[in-house]
Amino acid sequence: MLRHKISRRFTSTVQKIDYKIQAQDVPKNATIFSMIQPTGKFHLGNYLGAARVWRDLCAFKQDDQKLLFGVADLHAITVPKPNVEEFRQLRIEAIASILSCGVDPLKASVMYQSSIPQHSQLHWLLSTFATMGYLNRMTQWKSKSNIRDAVIDPASIGKVKLGLFSYPVLQAADILIYKATHVPVGDDQSQHLELTRDLAEQFNTFYKTDFFPLPKTILAPTKKILSLTSDKKMSKSDTNQGSVLYLSDDPEIIAKKIRRAVTDSISTHFNYDPVERPGVSNLINIVSGIQRTSIENVEKDISKFDNFKDFKSYVTEVIVEELREPRLLFERYMQEPDYLDSVITRGTEEAAEMAQRNIKEIMNIMGL
Repeated sequence: MLRHKISRRFTSTVQKIDYKIQAQDVPKNATIFSMIQPTGKFHLGNYLGAARVWRDLCAFKQDDQKLLFGVADLHAITVPKPNVEEFRQLRIEAIASILSCGVDPLKASVMYQSSIPQHSQLHWLLSTFATMGYLNRMTQWKSKSNIRDAVIDPASIGKVKLGLFSYPVLQAADILIYKATHVPVGDDQSQHLELTRDLAEQFNTFYKTDFFPLPKTILAPTKKILSLTSDKKMSKSDTNQGSVLYLSDDPEIIAKKIRRAVTDSISTHFNYDPVERPGVSNLINIVSGIQRTSIENVEKDISKFDNFKDFKSYVTEVIVEELREPRLLFERYMQEPDYLDSVITRGTEEAAEMAQRNIKEIMNIMGL
């Protein structure tokens, strides 16, 4: 026990990337895993927070590195999906979006989570280590259940589905089934990565093994992208679709959404102040993320603007140019279902081989 506690205390588990991930940020023998929910076509937050980082990782991949990127369709059904055909379409659009963002299927295995049964199998094995107390401290199941304080509201807890409550354990299984060493995620997932490391450490300690590495969190360099009309995170589920920028939006739609983006009454200058000027700050953050530069540099670039029209035109131009290629590629891939099927088949076969090899060893360690 002491050996593992010492390693956790003195070894950093979170790696922050400045603006753009570089080859030296990831070891030569790293196994990198990440997934995204099948909400269909990606929005700007998905792109800057996840998919573009995946593209960067593909760009400098070395032969002894492994990259696995997938669509978390098992996680998606923790919120019921009664429209089955729509759900199938969203899964396909998610794959097309991953590829349109520049992920190379010859360098990375791209697959559906549900196609690899070992994810669910390891989920059960790890659930024998996960405690109700630890899972109860997780925040996302509470927010998705509209629970503010689970401790004093047992009636609300009683309505929570088991899958939603325990899905952080499945997320841990997603990562550990490939013995992933690095996981690029947004900061809202850091809590779940801590659980992953905790479960890996418990397993290793209990069975006196070092089978599971303790995966590092790679935090995407871009701050959270907010809705264009509120202080909430940009989300496809937003009832106001004018607040969401999709990779498939054409330039005219992007321009219209930016023109209507909520800002404030100060038009003589534009500065980053998330508290006093959240709308303007969100647009500045978007430009900073796209250009891979500091907030300060963006502020210098926009200091010449003294009206909202010019400022928003500049923001629009930056976004349109960045999303031009992903938009065209998404349209192309959605017209090539056979190609998408071939990518999924290849990725599934590669991932399944790794997962089966690892689950066999895990069960052997456990005496199964």
